[in-house]
Amino acid sequence: MTQTAAPPQAKPLPDQAVEGGRLAENILYFARVLRRAGLPVGPAKMLRAVEAVEAVGLGSRRDFYWALHAVLVNRRDQREIFDQAFHVFWRNPNILEKVMSLVLPMMKGEEAGEKSDLSQRVAEAMAGENRGDDGANVHEETEIQMDMALTFSASERLQRKDFEQMTAAEIAEAKRVIRNLRLPISELPTRRFSPSARGGRADMRRTMRASLRKGLDMIDLKRRKRRMRRPPLVILCDISGSMDRYARMLLHFVHAITNDRDRVHTFLFGTRLTNVTRHMRDKDPDVALARIGAQVEDWSGGTRIGGCLKEFNRYWSRRVLGQGAQVLLITDGLDRDGASGLSVEIERLHKSCRRLVWLNPLLRWDGFEPRAQGIRALIAHVDDFLPVHNLTSLADLAQAIGRDRVEAQAEMRRWRGLAA
Repeated sequence: MTQTAAPPQAKPLPDQAVEGGRLAENILYFARVLRRAGLPVGPAKMLRAVEAVEAVGLGSRRDFYWALHAVLVNRRDQREIFDQAFHVFWRNPNILEKVMSLVLPMMKGEEAGEKSDLSQRVAEAMAGENRGDDGANVHEETEIQMDMALTFSASERLQRKDFEQMTAAEIAEAKRVIRNLRLPISELPTRRFSPSARGGRADMRRTMRASLRKGLDMIDLKRRKRRMRRPPLVILCDISGSMDRYARMLLHFVHAITNDRDRVHTFLFGTRLTNVTRHMRDKDPDVALARIGAQVEDWSGGTRIGGCLKEFNRYWSRRVLGQGAQVLLITDGLDRDGASGLSVEIERLHKSCRRLVWLNPLLRWDGFEPRAQGIRALIAHVDDFLPVHNLTSLADLAQAIGRDRVEAQAEMRRWRGLAA
């Protein structure tokens, strides 16, 4: 994980006051940059940021930093983006001495060394922030040219690009593609029957009723067949810090599946288990994820896979794992508790469902080896082990799940041999 730079050191400002200041306008520009970089910064937060700076004053650069940080950052994964944007936007070391003057922060060209440390999302947000004419930076108007010959190449790169490396624009495009993905799972026969002209079983009850209406001279044999129905699909998704970016993208995929079929149950886990099935049924993915974010309290925290699976097996398995349910377990297998009790709980989950498929973003690395205790415990009790880190892996998921059982078992024997 990239280390976040230390906040600016305290630097007292001169006591002189300069009239005609534009501090609020600078803060609003800064908030817009954060919003373009992907942080949920709305008008209410912008106003609170101005009020926070007025409350703490401009005694030091450190106070100014933490006043904005307290209002504009509410999740751990947002800290690095905020820190990078702050040091670029307010990069002038004497900016606080001039913040009450008419001069707005100037965005100069970055040096080569600074570009390497600046994330793509922050750089993109900075480049896209246009300023007014009154003392602000004005980007020169450029002519936009469309080269249709590169359309396929750009789409192919997006399909294969890792979610962790996508820019804000690519993430938005990936979400649009994910909404159209589906996960076709074969229907399973149930215990009930339905009338069918070419059914394999005789329906004696319907046959006798028909004979009573027509008489006993001629008996028309009625037939029936088993009803087919899609099995329940249960999704257990890890939302810990190491899975944060992947979990956010995969929840859009889960939302598309939930609104495409019935009996889809979604659970999120980090240090605790949360049932978000009801929120996933909302037609708008943004509304659904916003409600989930308000309900889940352990997002981007630690991971207790064993404890969360124990809670699922105890309180939820009998409710959602009936009628040949299939389970998708989405996690990297890194357990904070050192896989304590994980082997017992994953074995119980495996025995309770028809098929258990483990999706792990760590499989994107060619040299991946199952060395962690949690990974070794999970491999011993899953039916399939697949990567999930880009659009291509999601598109191939249906084909991989539907592959021949013999092939899947041979692949799992290889993984278990490596984990032994």
